[in-house]
Formats: sequence, C-alpha cells, structure tokens
Amino acid sequence: MVSKSEGKGVRFIMEDTEIDRILTPEDLSEEHLMIAETTKSFVQKEVVPVEEQIEGLDYVLTVNLLRKAGALGLLGADVPEAFGGLGLDKVSSTLITESLARGSSFALSASAHSGIGTLPLVFFGNKQQKEKYLPGLADGTKIAAYCLTEPSSGSDALSAKTTAKLSEDKKYYVLNGQKQFITNAGFADLFTVYAKIDGKDFSAFLVERTMDGVSLGPEEKKMGIKGSSTRPLILEDVKVPVENLLGEAGKGHVIAFNILNIGRFKLAAGALGTAKEVIRLSTKYANERKQFNLPISSFPLILQKLADMNTRSYVLESMVYRTSGLIDDSLKNLDYNSPDAGWISAKGMAEYAIECSINKVFGSETLDFVADEGVQIHGGYGYTKEYPIERIYRDSRINRIFEGTNEINRLVIISALMKKAERGDLPLLRKLGDLEPEIYDLLQKRKKDSTSAAEAYLVSAAKKIVLFVLGLSIRKYDRQLEQEQLVLSHLSDMIIQIYAMESVYLRSIKRYKKLGEGKAKNGLDMMKLYVHEGFDKIESLAKAALAHIEAGDSLLQRLAVLDKLARKVPVDSIKLKTSIGARVAAEEDYLV
Repeated sequence: MVSKSEGKGVRFIMEDTEIDRILTPEDLSEEHLMIAETTKSFVQKEVVPVEEQIEGLDYVLTVNLLRKAGALGLLGADVPEAFGGLGLDKVSSTLITESLARGSSFALSASAHSGIGTLPLVFFGNKQQKEKYLPGLADGTKIAAYCLTEPSSGSDALSAKTTAKLSEDKKYYVLNGQKQFITNAGFADLFTVYAKIDGKDFSAFLVERTMDGVSLGPEEKKMGIKGSSTRPLILEDVKVPVENLLGEAGKGHVIAFNILNIGRFKLAAGALGTAKEVIRLSTKYANERKQFNLPISSFPLILQKLADMNTRSYVLESMVYRTSGLIDDSLKNLDYNSPDAGWISAKGMAEYAIECSINKVFGSETLDFVADEGVQIHGGYGYTKEYPIERIYRDSRINRIFEGTNEINRLVIISALMKKAERGDLPLLRKLGDLEPEIYDLLQKRKKDSTSAAEAYLVSAAKKIVLFVLGLSIRKYDRQLEQEQLVLSHLSDMIIQIYAMESVYLRSIKRYKKLGEGKAKNGLDMMKLYVHEGFDKIESLAKAALAHIEAGDSLLQRLAVLDKLARKVPVDSIKLKTSIGARVAAEEDYLV
C-alpha cells in the first residue's frame, strides 16, 4: 500500500497535509509484514551467530551471506523482475533496510550493495547493461560498489580529479585516478565510477574488478563498522568499453546526486532499525540490572531516557514510512525498459530530495542520541566490548558523515527549496506575500475544544514561523543568502522539525481513529511530547535567526509577532516521560 500523492515535494511547509494522504506503518500490507519477518529471520539465524567473525573482516563469510540474502530476494527488491529481481515497491525495500540493521556491519555491506551500488544501473542503465549485470547483482553472485569520493573531493564531488579519455579508435574510455572510502571495495565485482571526460564532462562508468589497471589500496582502520570493507579504488589506464558509459556523457551529476537522495533516505531506515535494537537492549538491561535492591528501570531518570529514546524513534519511523510512500508515488508509473527511464526517475527522486535530506539528518542524529543514551543506561558495562551497545555506539557515528555530511544536507535543504521556487515548481514567493493575513487568520481561528487541537495548532504555527523567518531572510540577503550558512542551518533545522512534528502528528491521529484511544494511547502521548518539544526548538531557532537578521525596533516588532504565534500552555513533560518510559520498560522493546 502506498500513500496518495501530496503533490510536489516540500509543500508541507506551506500547506496542511490531510491524514489520509500519508503512509504510516499501520497501513502496511500482510505482504509487507512477511518481507520484514523474512529479513529479520535471516539476520537472526544467519548473521547474528557469526557477528564476531564479520567484525574481523572475513570477506569470504560476508560474500557467502550476501549470496544467501540474494537467494531469498533480499538484495533484489529494487531490481525489476525482467532483470532478475523482485520489482517490489519502495516500502518493501525500506522494510528490508530497516530489518537488516540488526546485522551490524553486514547490514552496511548489504545496503551499500543493493542501494547505491545497484540503483545506478536500475534507474540509468540501458537494456543491454541491465541484462548483463542486474541478474547477478540481484541474486548476490556479483557485488556492487559506488565510487564518488576522492582523496581531495568529498562534499564537493564535482571537483573530482579522476579522468576519462576516449581512445583513438573510440572503443574505450581510459580511466585514471583514485576513489576513496569505497564500501565493499574488498570484494566488489562491479564499481560505478565517476570521472571527467577530458577533464571536464562529469560522467559515470561501469568498471569491472577484472579490468586491467584496476587495483585496491589497503583497508581503512576505522573507528566503527569494522566488519565492512572500506578501501581506495585505484585506476591506472583502465580501458572501459564505451558501452559501459552509464547514462549520457557529462550527465554523471544527475546520476550521482539522485542516487545519493535514495541513499540518504535508506540510511534513515537503517538508523531506525538500529535505534529499535538499542531500545530492546537497553530496556532488557535496565530491567535486569539492580541497584539499591531495585531494577534501574524503576528509576525516573532511566524512565526519562527510555521515553526520549522511544519517542524520537517513533517520530523517525513516522517520517521514514511517510517518505517511502511519497517516493513510491513518484516512481510508480516508471517503465524501466524505457530509454528515458533514468531521466524520468531522476525527476521523481529529485522531487523529494529535500525530504530525503531531512530523513538523513534526523535519522542519523536520532540514532546517535539513542545509542549514546543506551551506553549511559548500561553504565560502565556499556563501555566494554562485552555488550553490543559499545559496537553500536561506535558504528553509529559514521552516519552523520555518510551520503553527504549533515552540514551539507542542511545546506541542501534550503538550496533545493530556493531552486524549486526559482523554477516556479513551488509557489513560495506568493506564499510569503500572503503570510501576514494567514498569520492573523491562524491566531483568530485557534481552537481549544479537543485533545489534539493544541498540537494541530503548533504544527500550523511552526510552518508560519519558518516562512516568516525565511521571508525576512530573503528580503535582507536576496541572492547572498546562500553565503549565510548559519542562517540557512537554522532554517533547515526548523524545516526538519516541521516535517518531524507533522509526520508524528498525522500518524498518531490516524492510529487513534483506527485503533481507539486505548491502543493508541502511547502514540498519542509521544506525539504530544514531541510536538511541544519540537515547537520549542523552532521558537528558539527563530529567535536566534531574527536576532541576526534584524536589529532595534524592527527586531522587537518581529519578536512580537513570533511571541504571539508561539504562545502556548506547556505540557507536563515529566508526567508524560514517566508514563511512556514505564510502558517501554514493561514491553522490554520498542513500543508504539
């Protein structure tokens, strides 16, 4: 089941979203649940028992496990049936990514292969390329890797120095250069490599491991994800057949950035799966560990931690599945056999690039928070390798760097928003012009007659606040706004909070209408808690931005508008966290 289209991406900051227009985990079909269960069962039976060997960087073991996963269809969810895959929807592949997360470093190897490793071919390969490579990638007999980063170019990917020169007989491109931090490099068979033709046209190539001139540097000695292979790829006069040019010459950036959009989204799904595992480990430990003759799960400070961990994970889950539904909608009519499939899919993926960056930032920072609190609950034992939380804590840190750093993704959110407005794809400037009467109207119509009315108002008010600050920023800086990185970061953080608040609000109300107050109670409490805390963050960010943008009487006038919009009765967060934490501890698992 997929959601009904919300129209164009990022419109959520300008208009309210109807409840029936989003996909939630409660909407998943029996088939979806079976796919998730199959994945979890595979990880529990095949991966967990050999985790220590995987962490020792056992290539043979990892490759064998990848082939077993491929035989079950876990690597081919995104590959069309015509090319040996299952051709499932993006919700299914999201469930697989989340459910694999329990497999630690193996999950990274599998996700890098089936995600950024295979998807360039799925979306941008021609029929001959797909027929040649995709069946092996889908069943795991061939492993893929994605090669964008270089020693001197990370976030600034287009400054890559790897070159490609067409041979005199026009049968080959000769590639020279080095790629850095390549996941799966140690055992990959096929590399998607980005290089500049004649040093200027940024393009993508399918490079086979067995081609002459392909070699690898040593394994990186990493802080975490030690069971995944991370090595440099070295290209020395590698002759790549012209038929292995992926997409069009000079259009590699279209492939690179749109595949990264999906990679960012899938990273959030993996972070969700790991966060749930941390909650399971932490509640189990807190119930077993006794101090002063009481389990530490009975202490309010521990309950608060469990409540915050579970609440943020619930919000992330709401965002991830909402976004999976949007991506499904944008790609649902795609004909993978069409020669234009790549460019049509690129347009569909680009539509929700902002949502993908939002998921990446929120997901990676949520997991870091949850893992850190998990270590704290474990106390001294959490700092030892005897307990898996130590490994999870180290592994989680890379997610804020992977797929574009969180700093870059924060800038992407605003830059993509402004570009959509400039192209006329988003009526942002018109919306900013109508903002003053809309603020007045919102204040006049503020409801007080139902349990969710306060939270509904806060979601709507948050949108007005970010548009208010964005409009003032554009008016002051105009095209120089892109130079004001701290203002942009504040605006991005407000937009991230709005997507989080609205996603959890809509999901919780939808659950309430479907399940009734009793079964939906914990979700409603978490929603109430998060919406109020998220709104407080938005208010604080807005004040900081306004203090930089305005001064004197003008600043006071702007703050007066903000204060009117932000006026609210605080919730009893202490009571809410105690109740939520107690329920999570009793469940001894992630709880909705």
